[in-house]
Formats: sequence, structure tokens, C-alpha cells
Amino acid sequence: MTIEETTEAPAAVVPGTTGPGSGRAFDVERVLAALTLEEKASLLSGLDFWTTQPVDRDGVAVPGVMVTDGPHGLRKQAESPDHLGLGTSVPATCFPPAATLGSTWDPALLRRVGEALGRETRANDVAVLLGPGINIKRSPLNGRNFEYLSEDPVISGELGAALVAGIQSQGVGTSLKHFAANNQEADRMRVSADVDERTLREIYLPGFERVVKKAQPWTVMCSYNKINDVYASQNHWLLTEVLRDEWGFEGLVVSDWGAVRDRVAAVAAGLDLEMPASGGRTDAEVVAAVRAGTLDEAVVDVAARRVLHLVARSLPALDAAAASGEGFDVDAHHALAREAAAAGTVLLKNDAVPAGSSGDGAPLLPLASADGVAVVGELARTPRYQGAGSSQVNPTRLDDALSALRAATGAEVPFAAGYTVDGADAGSGTDAAALLAEAVEVARAAGTVLVFLGLPASYESEGFDRAHMDLPAEQVALLEAVAAVNPRVVVVLANGSAVSVASWRHLAPAVVEGWLGGQAGGSAVADVLLGAVNPAGRLAETIPLRLEDNPSYGNFPGELGHVRYGEGLLVGYRWYDARQADVAYPFGHGLSYTTFAYDGVAAEVLRPDATAADDDAAHGAAVRVRVTVTNTGDRPGAEVVQVYVGDPAAQVQRPERELKAFGKVDLAPGESRELTLDLTGRDLAYWHPVLRRWVVEDGEFVVSVGASSRDLRGSATVVVDGEDVRLPLEPLSTVAEAMDHPVVGPHVQALVHGGGVADDMLGMIGDMPLTVVADFGMGGFDRDALTALLAEANN
Repeated sequence: MTIEETTEAPAAVVPGTTGPGSGRAFDVERVLAALTLEEKASLLSGLDFWTTQPVDRDGVAVPGVMVTDGPHGLRKQAESPDHLGLGTSVPATCFPPAATLGSTWDPALLRRVGEALGRETRANDVAVLLGPGINIKRSPLNGRNFEYLSEDPVISGELGAALVAGIQSQGVGTSLKHFAANNQEADRMRVSADVDERTLREIYLPGFERVVKKAQPWTVMCSYNKINDVYASQNHWLLTEVLRDEWGFEGLVVSDWGAVRDRVAAVAAGLDLEMPASGGRTDAEVVAAVRAGTLDEAVVDVAARRVLHLVARSLPALDAAAASGEGFDVDAHHALAREAAAAGTVLLKNDAVPAGSSGDGAPLLPLASADGVAVVGELARTPRYQGAGSSQVNPTRLDDALSALRAATGAEVPFAAGYTVDGADAGSGTDAAALLAEAVEVARAAGTVLVFLGLPASYESEGFDRAHMDLPAEQVALLEAVAAVNPRVVVVLANGSAVSVASWRHLAPAVVEGWLGGQAGGSAVADVLLGAVNPAGRLAETIPLRLEDNPSYGNFPGELGHVRYGEGLLVGYRWYDARQADVAYPFGHGLSYTTFAYDGVAAEVLRPDATAADDDAAHGAAVRVRVTVTNTGDRPGAEVVQVYVGDPAAQVQRPERELKAFGKVDLAPGESRELTLDLTGRDLAYWHPVLRRWVVEDGEFVVSVGASSRDLRGSATVVVDGEDVRLPLEPLSTVAEAMDHPVVGPHVQALVHGGGVADDMLGMIGDMPLTVVADFGMGGFDRDALTALLAEANN
């Protein structure tokens, strides 16, 4: 069906006004004042699995509103909710999951996807779509990685903000999740993520902060896990001090389903809405705590007010949609899903095949035609297109790659299943050996063979983590057998998280990472293989050579209720780049059917005093980066320009380089364009673990521009007038720290050298606290001298 619609957001309800549709707008403050304590407490938990509690009595009418899963498509249960909320859902567009969307590096595209999600949400009388998920991909083994965008907080934040803005432009809300440090499925409802504050602030929180400040999601969903032994659902520091007081979050905090352990503590911490329903048990606990004087009723009022505001702002769009009977354009949304899937497809490898019996000296892709092409692999016919668990969408239709290739070329492309996947029927009574033999014969007769490989749903899902990074053994065996009879092999992958490629990629001149493509993924990958779409996807996560190379290895998924984030800041590419470790494919990598040249990389300081890291909106850009990109090939294409920043002389350990900005540019053959990307003071800052705030140090920063974290095309050095963040001297400061002090350093150096300290003793003496040296009376330096020295240094 097709419905004419506007993309402008319906007006939100303002307390005291009358909204469109059925006129259910209400004055939040008037309603709140009229509610009893029991009624206010009832608003703080669900009516059932998906609906908020209504209040309906003389003089008071608060409707319940429905929330439901995303994040990459609407999953509204068609009948009454089952106890896990996983029953059959209404047909909806299954857009590509976040693993694919993250690889687009395209906020404008994700904004459009968000708008489509918002239209479907509104048309189905749903107030809040539960997504997007922006948790960091700490380990490739996380079973839910397909729901997350990247291993980097800048990509997660920028793309997450675009999705939120798009969805909410349609007058419905989002739920940014899972807040915070939810980076595994193993023991996810109990485990304590033990992580230092600097790592939280620089890696695991900034994506959420960026989305909150740029897009103000209507709700934020707390995670199941503990953070440093405190459950996220009752973590006042997280939900109130950071989220609201520091970041200015204006919406409602909702629990993940079943995440609340102590409802009274959670209300006090800033958890407004518990989902799903508790049968009134936790409502009674809140009332009892107020009656006993252990919970201030004003705190309950704050949470109830936020629930009322959520309901009030939902009504205009829902009422207008119900009054008009609007739906959504199924065909247009399918086409957008196809565009998004193609945009997130990453061409990992496309080597030239040497001229001779098997090649003409050109890369295998794009395919010139279907002549001589054969397809092997059940996943080409039975697509794996989304993840398993609560995000499973009932698609409006489903494309498979085999049918799409045949339709696009008009040829009856030969096919052999080669293997079975999770219940796929490759033919009654056909055993594995026969499937393999059939595939080998099809490949032997082909000019080029497309081998579709990937992870079955049983390998990655919400609720459990992966055991390894490998493809199923029977699939690798198939590839080996096919490559033995035909060297012209293209591997097409379907997976929600990184898979090991090092052991088999030498068998295929071309490798295409299709991720999970959503309902139109089959047509999208055909578009890329045939060259109708020039691949422009880039990896938003590193593909390591081995699982053992991953920074979380040995600290994932933890033990005895704790997982130690021992790698600290060095997550993903930060780890590999710091160690100059070989990887299969680096963060940001992706090939094209054309080529791009970079020229004129330059950076200039616009605001020399870049110390205002917490208030960049008021102070503007600190550094402006410029680069000219030219399409040097013969096809139109898009390049993703990546800006990395390094701080080589920082007082604390910082990553070798960190992504701080990116831009995607479409270029015709021979076309050049200059890109300008701005960095703020915050982009130069780190979280000081002692001062407990963002700081920008004085000195040089290296700004690098490139096509991946390993493919840097140019760099520039800028000098920023930041802070002198040396800490005050104290009795336990070391002699070396005092020797480096700008005021008293010369005096301490003279004291040490005048005291007869030999050069070979400087290392030991330099590490001694000043108070120990004073107690030794070295060179006449005693406690009185120490007091005078500290006074001189710190005044």
C-alpha cells in the first residue's frame, strides 16, 4: 500500500494545549497534581509486556502507550504478548541491522532509514521504537554485535544520532540502548563490567553522550549489567549525575526488560519506567517506601512527570495517524532497505587475476555479465538477513541473491547448495558429501564461481556469545574444494560480526562482506556484484588475524560475576595500531571499483585556546582540517575520508591515533572536491583521571587523513594552547616530578646534584617521594625544607 505522507514531525503536545486527532492531549502538571500516590507509582511500571500503565477514573484520564522492538525494524506482536515478548509480529520492513548500517559511514542515509522506521512505527500505533543500540564492539564474540554500529564511539554516536533524529522526526520516540558498558551476552543480567572511569568516559560513554546532545532521544534504556558492582538500573552516578546533570538529557529512563533488581533504589537513582509489568508488586514497594519515609514522594513525582510527558508527546502523531488511517509505502521502504544494504556492503578484496588460463589480468569484480557465472552456497538461496533474538522482524518481503542475480541478468545462473544451514532444505535425502560433490562439478564448469558463506543463526544471537570467530567447517571445506577446481572465486559473506578470514582468503581473489542485509540484502549484493552499485562500505570494526589478537582476549567474558576491562582505552583499532600488529583488514578499510587520490592535507588552529572541552557548542571549532579528494578511476564512486588525531606528548597514555571526524563524498570520474572537517576542543581532549574532567594539554597534535586507520594519505601538525595540567606538588610527589617543575625544578636539581648523587643513582632517587628524601635528611633537605619547597611550587 502507498500513503502520501509528509516528512515533517507532527507537533508535540504542549501541556495545556489541545492536540489533533481524538483530542487526548492533557495538562501534565494538572494531571500529576490530581493523582494519588498509588496512581503515580503505578505509572512507573508497565501494564503488560509492551504498554505503559493507564489511569482512568473520574477527572483523570491517562492513556497507556505502546513501545516495541526495533532497532532495525518494527517488531510489534500481532496478538497478545507472550511471556518473553517473542511471538509473531506484524509485517514490517526489515532494514539492515546495525552491523551493516555502521559500515555505510553515512549519517544522511541513516537519517532517511530512521524516517522510514518512524513512519512505520507511527502507522502501527506505537509510541516508542526500542533502539538504536550503540554499544561498543569490545569483542567480536559478542553475540549481539549485529545490533551495534561500531567499535568506535564517534561512528556509533554520529550514526546513532542520525537514526534517532530520523525516527523522532515522525512524532514517535526512540530508546537509546543499552546504557551502559553492555558489551557481552554471557551472564548479561548479572555480570559486573569492571572498568575505570577514564575508559568509560573515552570509549563506552561518548557515543551515548553524542546522541543525547545532538538528538535528545525520548528515552534511554538502561542495561542489565552492573558497572563496577552497581546495577545500571540503580546507578545514580550513571542515570542522574552523568546522563542528566552533565549531558542535559531531558527524556525518560526506561529499564531493559527485566533489568530492575531493587525498584526503590532504581527510582531514587533516576530509573523512571520499569518494563515489563510487575503485576503491581514493585508499585507497592514504591508506595511502601514513601509511607515509611525511606523514599521522598517528590522523587516519585519526578519520575511520574516524565512518564506523563512521554505519553503526552506521543499522542498527536498517534492520533493523527489513527484518524487518517495512514500506512506506509511498502515498495519505497523496500527500495530504501536495498539502498542501505548495498551502501553497507564492504569490498574487502578484489585482486587482479593474472592473465592466462584463468584470468585476463583484471579483478573479478564487478562481473561483466552472467556468462559463465555459477553460484554455490545455500545462503544465496536461503538468506541469513537479520540477527536472532528480540530484534527479529517479520519482513514485508524477502529477496535472495540467487533470484536477484537471475532476474538482473536474465540468465538461468547455475546453482548448487553445497551445504545446509539451520533447517534449510537442500533436497530430501541429500547428504553432505553429495552436496559437496554437486557444488564442485558446478564450479568446475563455470568461468567464475560466487561462493556464498556465512554464519547460521545458531552461531550468533541475543542471549549468548559466540564460541569462536570461524565459519562453519563444512563451508570452509566447500570453499577449498571449489577453489581446487576453479581459481576464479568470489566469496560473499553473510554474518553479523567479524569472522576469521586469514585461513581461507588466499583461495578467493575477491571477498565481499555483505553482513546481514535485511529483507532486500539479496538484491543489494547482486547490485554490488554486477556493478550497478559501486561499493562504498567501510569497516566499522577491525577484522583481526586471530581471535587471540583481540584486545579483550583473556578478559572476555569474565568469570565469577565480573568481567575486567583490562585493555582500558585500547579497544579495537586503538589496540592493533598501538602495537603495530598485523590484522586481516583494518578499521575503516573498504575497496571500490574506482580509485581515489588525496591531496593538500592541511590543518589550522581556529581557536588557539581549545581548553573548553566541555562547551564546544559555545566556542566553535578548534581545528579545521582540509583535504582534496579526486576520483582517479573511470567509474563514479564514493569515498569515506577519515580524520584521526594523535597526541604524542601527552602526560597520560593515549592511543596512537583516534578517529575524530569523517565525511563521505560522491565523485564522478576525474572530479575533485575539497572537504572541510572541523575538530572541537573535545576532539583533542582526554579525561583526566585525577582532575576528573576533560582537559586539552598544551602542545602538538598530529592530524592524519586517510582511507583507513592504516591507510593514511597525509598528516599535519598543529600547536594548541591548551592547559598546563601538571598536578600540584605534594609530599608524595617524586623527586623526578619536582625536578621537572617549572618553578622549583632548578632548585631540586641543584639539591640532588649537590648532594653527591651519582648519575647511576638518579633513576632510583628520582622515583622516591619527597617526604622520604626529607626523612633521610639528604643534603640537608628536611621536613621544614619540604614545607617551604611545596609552598613555593604551589603558590
